[in-house]
Amino acid sequence: MTAYIEIKDVALRYAPQGKSGVGTLAVEKLSLRVEKGEFVAVVGPSGCGKSTLMKLATGLNFPTEGVVSVAGEIVNGPVSIAGMAFQNPVMLPWRRTIDNVLLPLEIVQPHRKYMRRNKARYRERAEALLESVGLAGFGQDYPWQLSGGMQQRASLCRALIHEPELLMLDEPFAALDAFTREDLWCVIRDLHAEKGFTTVLVTHDLREAVFLADRILVMSARPGYILATRESSIPRPRELEVTYDLEFGTIVQELRGYIAQARGWILALPFESTGSQPHRGSAFSVCFLSGSWVVACLMFPITFYRHHFASL
Repeated sequence: MTAYIEIKDVALRYAPQGKSGVGTLAVEKLSLRVEKGEFVAVVGPSGCGKSTLMKLATGLNFPTEGVVSVAGEIVNGPVSIAGMAFQNPVMLPWRRTIDNVLLPLEIVQPHRKYMRRNKARYRERAEALLESVGLAGFGQDYPWQLSGGMQQRASLCRALIHEPELLMLDEPFAALDAFTREDLWCVIRDLHAEKGFTTVLVTHDLREAVFLADRILVMSARPGYILATRESSIPRPRELEVTYDLEFGTIVQELRGYIAQARGWILALPFESTGSQPHRGSAFSVCFLSGSWVVACLMFPITFYRHHFASL
């Protein structure tokens, strides 16, 4: 059975810049499946191809090799059933907030065709979306009159105004303070639960990935491919308090180990109850190599100590 999003054996090499003659190979042997209605997060080291993956799934880039399909159709152009929100809200400063939210309807068919005739109904939809993210009464304000968090909420409304089946989120909360970021996690959580759209989130925030996603994909260093997949065992609905639970922290630390592995920084070693080494059963340990020294970190509690590499 075909998944809602399927990327199979994909490679993408960007065109060469300058006189090098060889472009950057962003992803290679990239394969993944996302089911309809699923919330998937993608994490990985900087430059691993996460944003390239987003562009492939929305038809903004096309693979050098392999196949990308969305909703059962091969992607050969921009995917109109997708909405996308970015790290920068990219609001047009000369348009009021509600007019920024309505912008996709002036572009995306079939809404573009009926925009003038049904403008009142579309404005009602925009006002309802703004209210759902806590921006009731701010539709007539200009973007420069809103805070960064409020602009990002409006950006989410713009991504959802044409009622997409697929929502793509490319680090939309990265530039926000911690409290605003967590507020918006809850906004996305509630919108996903209410509307049931398929969601792919690219993020560097492992807590964000674990809190929001059903499944987390870890990408390797460039050229990127899926290094590991982690199902979230944390039941829904999730409140922010769950981020302090032991199980939540264990998943975050496991993902952190995969990221370090992708960067080539670590050697993973199971500790045993021998000599001066602390006993932690099957606890996962991560050893960061620096010259001939090792700093070893145990997850719970975190214990730091040093050993000469030759003694391991």
